[in-house]
Amino acid sequence: MKVIPLLEQSISQSEFAQLIGVSEARVSQLVADGVLTRGETAIEWLCAYCERLRDQAAGRLGETGGLDLVQERAALAREQREGQAIKNAVARREFAPVGLLADVLGQAASAVVDRFDQLEGALRKACPELPDEAKTTVLQVIASARNEWIRSTEKLVSDAVDEMLARAADDAEPSAEDDYLAEGFPA
Repeated sequence: MKVIPLLEQSISQSEFAQLIGVSEARVSQLVADGVLTRGETAIEWLCAYCERLRDQAAGRLGETGGLDLVQERAALAREQREGQAIKNAVARREFAPVGLLADVLGQAASAVVDRFDQLEGALRKACPELPDEAKTTVLQVIASARNEWIRSTEKLVSDAVDEMLARAADDAEPSAEDDYLAEGFPA
């Protein structure tokens, strides 16, 4: 390769800045980042600078250059896929905000507990001749059913949350679509 003789000599930062059309401060930053090495020739700086530009354009800089475009594309594709899945679930009426579900469940539980608390007085009025043993048995069965309802609801919620977390962990693993995007192909 034939090189222009002036490019085979050392060059100042200001001269290199003029040559490539950037500020002297930017060239200084490239030296500080280790892209350019003091004392090298202009052709070596030019080659190093072009290599840096190619890496930036291809998204290969990773941790050393800020954002890793390949990972960012894969993360964006994953977020878009999850967002669309949520929209589809809402449209199929399979999805509701957790806060709303908690409020509804809380209100339903409160209404049931209020009715259970009224049962003893209602039994005394409706069946005054009912023996205390029978009233106690009925109240114990009701209390047991209420407690089992609370335990079952708690277990259902816990199992659902565990399943949701497991699915989220599975989704965090790269998919074929993420691999496709990671290779730099458009979505």
